[in-house]
Amino acid sequence: MTILVAVTDDGPGTAALEEAVREGARRGTGVVALNLRAGPLEPPSAEGAPGVTVVDRLLGVEDGDAVLERLEADADIDLLVIGVRRRSPVGKALLGDVAQRLLLEAAVPVLAVKDG
Repeated sequence: MTILVAVTDDGPGTAALEEAVREGARRGTGVVALNLRAGPLEPPSAEGAPGVTVVDRLLGVEDGDAVLERLEADADIDLLVIGVRRRSPVGKALLGDVAQRLLLEAAVPVLAVKDG
């Protein structure tokens, strides 16, 4: 089985990646890091953890769509790890909430990680 982690350019994205690597080490399973950052991603490693495979999203694909498409494409994924942050109700209404969408639409269990 495999863990998929959505890695964004912010603190919650980094926290999600670190937790996914720790969870991979606990389970003895691989981690696929979906790079949602603007630049390259250098994954961390944890002692005893299987490797982290970095996959870049396709250009022009929104974050939520990229994650859901990856879940559909890889039947081996049994856990999704995402970073979350506090947002005001107005912020959610105006900008949407990718984390909420993933929590509701992902076909696998979701581990939500807060920064700090």
